[in-house]
Amino acid sequence: MKTYHAKAGEVLQAWHLFDAENVVLGRMAARIALILQGKHHGRYTQHVDTGDFVIVTNASKVALTGKKFEKRVHRWHTGYMGGLREMSASEMMERHPERLVQLAVRRMMPKTALGRQMFKKLKVFAGAEHPHAAQRPVAVDMSEYKTHSDAGA
Repeated sequence: MKTYHAKAGEVLQAWHLFDAENVVLGRMAARIALILQGKHHGRYTQHVDTGDFVIVTNASKVALTGKKFEKRVHRWHTGYMGGLREMSASEMMERHPERLVQLAVRRMMPKTALGRQMFKKLKVFAGAEHPHAAQRPVAVDMSEYKTHSDAGA
């Protein structure tokens, strides 16, 4: 038996649809990062982008456990002197809800050029509508990742 290595031109990429309503952010982000890298397939090859496309809808309704909405702070630097900026998770949810999901997924991806290429296949939308219906995305069952308050519903 020889080891199979996927080649860049022969990989067919599917589309997956995640509905983030009442889903725990970290658990969903871990699953999305796995799909973007292609580790859910048997054809996974480390040096080739074998992952699929991912669409996330209802990013404004994602759940965080504990007191993370108030206590979690995202920091970045503008590049200018004294340019350290910070924003809490609740403030980010109000202003840019899709950015909260993107940050969680980006930090779980490889920090390489290939990782940045894989991350471009993530499409996040704050509402329920998205312009990728023509790609016929397959809905992913996220019932096991729902918050405990919605488990009985």
